[in-house]
Amino acid sequence: MAKILLVEDNEMNRDMLSRRLQRRGFEVVCALDGQQALDLAATERPDLILMDMSLPVLDGWEATRRLRAHVDPELRALPVIALTAHAMATDEQEALAAGCDDFDTKPVELSRLLSKMNALLERRSAS
Repeated sequence: MAKILLVEDNEMNRDMLSRRLQRRGFEVVCALDGQQALDLAATERPDLILMDMSLPVLDGWEATRRLRAHVDPELRALPVIALTAHAMATDEQEALAAGCDDFDTKPVELSRLLSKMNALLERRSAS
């Protein structure tokens, strides 16, 4: 079972997505902001991070940049999918430039997100 770190400050979004992922067999750990995401990534060692980009304390862009600069190579290599309500091409480019591996928009279309998650998880397990 893959462990997913879901970083989402909106309680309704977090609750809905975490329940949907758990029903599909994922273990889900939740963070409410970017700093908590970095702390949980280090202690929980998830297989993948779903990162909201608009977060309090430390936004998703900066949290991802810090993750990519981490001294621990395992943390640096964690796959990150940016989740955002902003659907402009520049938003996707900015997320990828920050170090995200993929990008998805909210509201989440679960089948599309699962496809992206599975592709990254398969790539991670193959390396």
